[in-house]
Amino acid sequence: MSTIAANILVIMLHGVGSSGNDLAPLANAWKDRIPGAVFMSPNAPAPSSFGSGYQWFSVAGVTEENRSTRIADARPSFDQVITSIIEANGFAGKLDRVAFVGFSQGTIMALDAAASGRWPVGAVVGFSGRLASPLPLQPARETPVLLVHGSADPVIPAAETTKAAATLQSLGLQVETLLLPGVPHTISAEGAAKAGDFLAETFAE
Repeated sequence: MSTIAANILVIMLHGVGSSGNDLAPLANAWKDRIPGAVFMSPNAPAPSSFGSGYQWFSVAGVTEENRSTRIADARPSFDQVITSIIEANGFAGKLDRVAFVGFSQGTIMALDAAASGRWPVGAVVGFSGRLASPLPLQPARETPVLLVHGSADPVIPAAETTKAAATLQSLGLQVETLLLPGVPHTISAEGAAKAGDFLAETFAE
C-alpha cells in the first residue's frame, strides 16, 4: 500500500462571485485520502463585479477576444496570493509538492499558471473550466493534469475541457479527463472522488 508524504500543499481556487469558503469542504472529503496534506482556499483578490463574492478577473463584458488579456492582467495579483500561501506554509522551493485545484474561473487561472510556465506545480485539477491563456504556452511537462466537466454545464461548455486537454497534450503534458453525463456547472460527488484519487496517486510515494 502506498503511503502519502505529509508535505503536500493543496491550493483551491474558487469561481467568480464565490469565495474560498465554498471550496473548503473538499478538504474534508480528501483529508483521509491524502493524509497530512495542508489545504488552503483563499479568496480571489478582487470583489466580484456582480456584487457578491470575489473574482480573479472581471467577466463583465468578457468576450472570446478579450478574455486572454484579462487573464494576463490578473497574473500579478494571482501570483501574489499564491506566493503568500506557498511561503507561509513552507513550500518555497518545493513546488513539486503543491497542487492547484480550480473550479470555473479558478480552473482558468490554475491552467494559466501551469500552462504559462510560471508555476510548475506537482499537479493541477480543473473542474468546469477552460484554457484561455495568451500565447505562448510553455508548461512544465512534469505537471499532470485532471480535467473534470459536466456534460450539462450551461456556463462553460464541456467541449472546453476536451479542447484544453488536446492543447495541453500537444504540449507534452499528461492529461486525464472525466466528462460526467447530465452534471451541470458544479463539483459533483463523483468528480470530487475522482480528483481525490488523482491527487493521492500523484503524490503517492
